[in-house]
Amino acid sequence: MLIRRARPDEAAEICDVLRRSIAELCGADHHDDPAILRRWLANKTPKIVEGWIAHPDNFVLVAVEEETVLAVGIVRHDGEITCNYVSPDARFRGVSKAMLAQLEAIAQDHGNDVCHLISTETAHRLYLSAGYEDCGVPQGKFGTTSSFPMLKRLTGESHTS
Repeated sequence: MLIRRARPDEAAEICDVLRRSIAELCGADHHDDPAILRRWLANKTPKIVEGWIAHPDNFVLVAVEEETVLAVGIVRHDGEITCNYVSPDARFRGVSKAMLAQLEAIAQDHGNDVCHLISTETAHRLYLSAGYEDCGVPQGKFGTTSSFPMLKRLTGESHTS
């Protein structure tokens, strides 16, 4: 597996990973409610993903095996992780943890002492196990019952991206 910058020509495949991850793996969040899924998936289109890749404040990464996208992650220059989704085909293989470590390294390389994110119910344990702490009242994103504001203080030496 290799984690690298996403390319605009991968937007459709990235979009497929995002949509499948949400629909198939985030049942604890959307409870198979069509209205919640519709709202959550509304901005997961190839054109919007291309915009995320092109946006100068974003670092959009993909985890790939050969040329198959296994996961996508996004960290902003300010240390906010806005995306960390894994394909159902790659779940429980350490891909999300590896992606998270790379997103944190990029944030730290850009002068951030903290990473912050809003976790789904599904990913909450992953982030807790990676050293994140809850830092606010759970919210409801896209109509879900809980989304957890979290942060992690970054320590150690910086990495090269």
